Amino acid sequence: MAGPDSTIHASAVLVGPKAVLIRGPSGCGKSRLAWELLVAATQGLLPFARLVADDRAYLENRAGRLVVRPAQALAGMIEIRGLGIRKVEVEPLAVIGLVVDLDAADVARHPEKAAATAVIDGIVLPRLGVAAGTASFPLVLAAMRTPSAG
Repeated sequence: MAGPDSTIHASAVLVGPKAVLIRGPSGCGKSRLAWELLVAATQGLLPFARLVADDRAYLENRAGRLVVRPAQALAGMIEIRGLGIRKVEVEPLAVIGLVVDLDAADVARHPEKAAATAVIDGIVLPRLGVAAGTASFPLVLAAMRTPSAG
């Protein structure tokens, strides 16, 4: 876990009452997924979405809840491939409700129960692994809008 003055390489978007933390290797589409979530809210596919962090994020365990905030130097900025760095409204702090791991190696057609959670700083969170080359936005939207049958 990162210390209180360090960041992790991740993006985060507040979607409704909880944030989606987007992790993965450089160039895997973290910023693109963050942008797609923001656009989905303007199109009525999501009730609300606001950027918390893009590229670098602070995570902290606060009373058993994992909170995320932007790196100060990057607050309110998002990279859009082909356009560069753009300014958007930012949420200064949010509680994480879903972890999305892009280019995840443990993705299966029917994921094992262990793959459906992430433990960060002692906090267990719902997790969605997305295989390399798979469109992440439809999976994230399905994870947020449909209950599990199992």
